[in-house]
Amino acid sequence: MPFYHKLGNIPAKRHTQFRKPDGSLYYEQLFGTIGFDGMYTNSYHEQRPTQVKEIKKQYSVAPKIAKTNNIQSYRLKGFEVKPEIDFLESRKTVLINSDCAIILAAPKQSTKDYFYKNTDADELIFIHKGTGKLRTMLGNLDFKYGDYLLVPRGIIYKIDFDTEDNRLFIVESRRPIYTPKRYRNWFGQLLEHSPFCERDIRRPHELETNNESGDFLIKVKKQDDIIEMVYASHPFDVVGYDGFNYPYAFSIHDFEPITGRIHQPPPVHQTFETDAFVVCSFVPRLYDYHPLSIPAPYNHSNIDSDEVLYYVDGDFMSRNDVAAGHISLHPAGIPHGPHPGATERSIGKTKTDELAVMVDTFKPLKVTEEAMKISDDSYHKSWLE
Repeated sequence: MPFYHKLGNIPAKRHTQFRKPDGSLYYEQLFGTIGFDGMYTNSYHEQRPTQVKEIKKQYSVAPKIAKTNNIQSYRLKGFEVKPEIDFLESRKTVLINSDCAIILAAPKQSTKDYFYKNTDADELIFIHKGTGKLRTMLGNLDFKYGDYLLVPRGIIYKIDFDTEDNRLFIVESRRPIYTPKRYRNWFGQLLEHSPFCERDIRRPHELETNNESGDFLIKVKKQDDIIEMVYASHPFDVVGYDGFNYPYAFSIHDFEPITGRIHQPPPVHQTFETDAFVVCSFVPRLYDYHPLSIPAPYNHSNIDSDEVLYYVDGDFMSRNDVAAGHISLHPAGIPHGPHPGATERSIGKTKTDELAVMVDTFKPLKVTEEAMKISDDSYHKSWLE
């Protein structure tokens, strides 16, 4: 995240002696991205963060692909993904390409007997149902319905849920996830026309500092494998850190919509970006106010990207027969637009209460076997009159 954050105790200068009360040294760790050219954080640990005692089993979690070259529009009924007890086992990849994976999860329990680290991808976790606490080596974040949790790659974390009723929409990105650059000045500050600002972003708090030795299981994801590693010290042993690379939370309810006299294009809803895909937030807003406006979107061709829309809540005015938890996939190469009757219904309406998350990818998405289990194969015919 492109603004500075500090938590806990740190020395006055980087890469200098920082001593414990007993005179021994804390252990400094640079947590950086894009080599030494991207955002980074310097953290200080009670014990060496490099102590691996054992590497245990390794197993594949690579999704099974049902359709590699897809041009069919799909509707996926996300709430038909069955809840599972374990957090990692509950994650079902439904769409994937070489840049990102789109995942649905319905975990019933918190991560109790292990920590988790994704070494390949930033994780953007959208909380559709559930409340709880994201616990990380760089501090904790409380979460609730409507929150985006941005977890940079390499962060060690646990996730604690308050109840068993949880629904998550997750995007794994092999490219760093940033705020949109057109909303930032050259210093990285969010500009006045941005639909959100730094005040809306919740940074970690409650830094857990454990100084324990023992056997600590970390499940590490690398190239679609889970590798179980046993560390000799508790991974949450940071006494302080500062920098720009850390997990944070942003609520979709704090996104301020940009409206106009005529229909605004999807980029006004953009919330996050990479160089391989963008994420947009559709939130309650006033409709277009030109006297002859048509609030429903116009038909448009997906020439350069696959469009994925995750329906969260409300009545999505351009679609017929969609419900919370549904996902629509409109692949590149064909046009799509409002369902029959939607354009006419929208005329004269003054506002919408829809809530949805959109992911537009610049490479085609493959459809997995998990997606086919919850798919409506007739969705591509839903524009017929």
